[in-house]
Amino acid sequence: MKRIAVALVPLALLVACGTTPGAPSEVTVTPASPIVSLSPSASDQTSSPPTPTTGPATLTPSAGPSEPAPPTATKPVEVKRTPAEPPVVKGARFAGHKGFDRVVIDLQGDRTGYKVDWVKQLVQDGSGDPIDIKGGAYLQVVLTPATAHTEDGKPTWGRTPVLEPDLTNVRNVVQAGDFEGVVTIAIVLRHRAGFRVIDQSNPSRLVIDVAH
Repeated sequence: MKRIAVALVPLALLVACGTTPGAPSEVTVTPASPIVSLSPSASDQTSSPPTPTTGPATLTPSAGPSEPAPPTATKPVEVKRTPAEPPVVKGARFAGHKGFDRVVIDLQGDRTGYKVDWVKQLVQDGSGDPIDIKGGAYLQVVLTPATAHTEDGKPTWGRTPVLEPDLTNVRNVVQAGDFEGVVTIAIVLRHRAGFRVIDQSNPSRLVIDVAH
């Protein structure tokens, strides 16, 4: 019994000192700062937007000194391009900003040609059938050349052709056509207002701002 008591003394001293032979040193880890996600602004030509989803996605409205003024022009905008391969339309995103609403059409591939203009009625490309969505004004975006489906025919736009952002002026965003290399997207508004088109790359996307 005396030998056992003597053998336990060194072990007790080690425990009291808080160390054990072969144990690793204690390390203090400082928590990292939280990551803050910022919405892209019109002046940001290189920032990447969030990855498109299969359903509607709403961006957080941005604010700050770089926030652009609401658009005022109402005339049609047209740009012609002939990329080697038609880009694929991956979907649309939207956000409310101070004085205007923003719609972002995400593309996979090179930038392509487009025309943004007012129409009196929404119709389905190919069939010409009316699209029964009511609004005070309709701003139509035609992408040429472009496609909104995969090689095996699966849609790339999402689960539904009609998105419902229900913003101050933008009520709906509708994929109205994907026919013979032309993709048509309609922005349904509560009323006619000024708009601007911002053509961005890396990745390719088309931004349409509509005033409140």
